[in-house]
Amino acid sequence: MRYPVKCLAAVTLALAVTTGASARQQEVPAQAPPPQQPTFRVSVDLVTTDVIARDRNGQFVSDLKTEEFEVYEDGVKQEIVSLVLTHGGRVFNVQAPPPAPVQEGIILPAARPTNDAAGRVFLIFIDDLHLDFRLTPRTRDLMQRMLKNLVHEGDMFGIVSTGTSSISEQLTYDRQVLESAIKRVTGSGLRPEDLIKTAQTSQGPAELRYRAHVAFSTAYQLMRNLEQLRNRRKAVIYISSGYDFNPFMTSRLKYQAEMFGSSVDDLELDPFTNPRMQGQQFAEADLVRELAELTRAANRANATFYTIDPRGLVAGPDLDQQVETQEWQEHVRETQDSLRVLAEQTGGIAVVNQNDFDRALKRIDAETSDYYVLGYYSNNPDPLKRTRRIEVKTARGDVQVWSRTSYTLARPPAPQ
Repeated sequence: MRYPVKCLAAVTLALAVTTGASARQQEVPAQAPPPQQPTFRVSVDLVTTDVIARDRNGQFVSDLKTEEFEVYEDGVKQEIVSLVLTHGGRVFNVQAPPPAPVQEGIILPAARPTNDAAGRVFLIFIDDLHLDFRLTPRTRDLMQRMLKNLVHEGDMFGIVSTGTSSISEQLTYDRQVLESAIKRVTGSGLRPEDLIKTAQTSQGPAELRYRAHVAFSTAYQLMRNLEQLRNRRKAVIYISSGYDFNPFMTSRLKYQAEMFGSSVDDLELDPFTNPRMQGQQFAEADLVRELAELTRAANRANATFYTIDPRGLVAGPDLDQQVETQEWQEHVRETQDSLRVLAEQTGGIAVVNQNDFDRALKRIDAETSDYYVLGYYSNNPDPLKRTRRIEVKTARGDVQVWSRTSYTLARPPAPQ
């Protein structure tokens, strides 16, 4: 479907190289024509990045001009061709990019409210496959606080869940949609005993890997859709308890040994001699790869992850959870670190191991209300250089800027 948002389209230049054979005067046996030389396509896309500028007192600086910004890609200075300021939720086209045709993409509402001032887009991603059922009240309370401190009239938002909550709401301005979705949120994550006693593979608990695949695939596809929405700050409120592909490893191996009648004392826990433990090390590498793929997709869409762990300040395991304290702490640390990676690699913040959700939501509200969007055409023509570093500077010495640090080119379409 089409959506009425002006966006910047990619300009594609095609360079064709053809060759031919010169005619011969004498007769020669018929030969097969030389193979067609390949056609090389180079795409020149407008790269956009959000920038937050604050003075030494932490106040947003709203009077910066285009010439006061400098953008470097892999250390090479770029020419800024567009600058859009959003201040107090109102959008100002300081240096507007050229118009572009409407493209297919996310379904946007047909009509916009009269108070067209916010220009903010929130995607609320509820990973209920990785939220314990007992976190349901805390998660619903968190979303109620979001209604109060984050999502305001005129903000556009969508809601998607990964599991049994079965929530999939297209972008809308109707706050009643969010109120209705809150009542349907239900955690369905695996408990520690489930992870220890469930079917195991060389890559860890089979059910755990399946759930992670569903969560990451859903988030990745959402980022692909968000690529179609340009010149607006896209904030993804990512609600999850995080990811650990190798949880409670020692307890899982001991449980399997007991199931097969082996002696726990004879259990080999050395990853260099136990093939099953070697497989678990690869599971950890898989998690790193999944996080990297998702953050690259978010950076391509210029979307910022704000990850929130509803567990809040985590102490030890509950009394009914028969897990060792050390393993529990390692699991919590791994899951929290995964949320930190998603946030830090996309320019957001991770709200983990803390109970003051109101303060965090107000900070997210401020960061999504006051920002610049800088645009430039990369002067690096190498299509093989897919991941590129971005650095934004300002000429004012008393102003600090924050922005995403990299982006990744989309893979070119397969040749026909």
